[in-house]
Amino acid sequence: MSISTRRLIFSIYKRTAPTTTNKKWCSTSPPTPVPIIRRKGKGDREMSSPFIDKKQVIATGGSGGDGCIAFSRIFGNEFAGPDGGDGGSGGHVIFKATSAINSLSHLPSKIEGEPGGAGRGSNCTGENGTHTIIPVPLGTMIKTMPPNSTLISDLSLDEQFFVAAKGGGGGKGNKFFASSQNQSPELAEFGGKGESNTFLLEMSIIAEFGLVGYPNAGKSTLLRAISRARPKVASYAFTTLRPHVGVVFFNDMERVTVADIPGLIPDAHRNRGLGIAFLRHIQRCICLIYVIDFSQPDPLDQFDSLHHELEQYDPKMIEKTFIILANKLDTDFAKENFQKFKSDFPQEILPISAKFSFGLKELLVKIRGISDSRKKASAVDLVYNPVREESTGPVKWR
Repeated sequence: MSISTRRLIFSIYKRTAPTTTNKKWCSTSPPTPVPIIRRKGKGDREMSSPFIDKKQVIATGGSGGDGCIAFSRIFGNEFAGPDGGDGGSGGHVIFKATSAINSLSHLPSKIEGEPGGAGRGSNCTGENGTHTIIPVPLGTMIKTMPPNSTLISDLSLDEQFFVAAKGGGGGKGNKFFASSQNQSPELAEFGGKGESNTFLLEMSIIAEFGLVGYPNAGKSTLLRAISRARPKVASYAFTTLRPHVGVVFFNDMERVTVADIPGLIPDAHRNRGLGIAFLRHIQRCICLIYVIDFSQPDPLDQFDSLHHELEQYDPKMIEKTFIILANKLDTDFAKENFQKFKSDFPQEILPISAKFSFGLKELLVKIRGISDSRKKASAVDLVYNPVREESTGPVKWR
């Protein structure tokens, strides 16, 4: 078959072939993000680094470099005059907020800035010290030390920074002191010392979502099922003694953090059980997740008791967005309790089984939707309200 015949057949087929539209590729709506639930087994070894949400840090800026005393000697002019260079400035210590970390466990107790280089002859200025930038989690509050602790800065925005200690200035070389009266000064300055300040760093928000429930309600099991966190799981009460944070990943490279706190019991605000002091970890979460144990006789009493304890700690916490999870639906009488709870409670309830990973995908999709809505609202608020009267400002300089 010749080339001209092939072209003729192709042109006829092109005119007579039906035109179809591929709706899959022509859709303008973005794809729905899918959570990545990892099925790989976890080790039994305990985590070596505990979660730390409060730490005392001593920040010291780098010292400035010393000035140089030197005299130039060139051909034909043995006494060409002073040419000692200035010392370089010391580096600052800067705290910078980032969403890449969620703990203060990486912070050392003492942080020192890089010192500046000393000046040299031939009018060579010393090198400036590089700034020491320490990443901290979003929502880190920087306070002065007790007893008169005051808030200095609240790093609530990504890449927001705070200069904790300024570096010292570089000393002047003898070239700076040359004058008509003293043309060969044998004088130079020492570099200035950097600032030294002590701060108390405290995380105001450790996660976007917080798990709230009775002891043995399945909070730690749920966190292990949706993330790579490894909180302790056992059959006795108050297994969780400190907060744990898990990270949920999605296929569009976004992630959501979920915090597990010790269990609440009735009258916890009266210091029963472990009390309610640890509720400060989820005080600024964007959403609270009530994990209700439906294997127990009356799940509605659990929700009312948890709601009351949160109100006793901070009345604003009950105004937050919340999700109700009906956990342990794989047990006996759980389905009967679930139907009764739905008839008595008007809000939406998500049935799950953290132990057997039932209903987790629907939960994570709902979590992602709440997180995206909050981010969009925050972006609009920053565009139309760049200055917030209730805040102390994005950056605080000493």
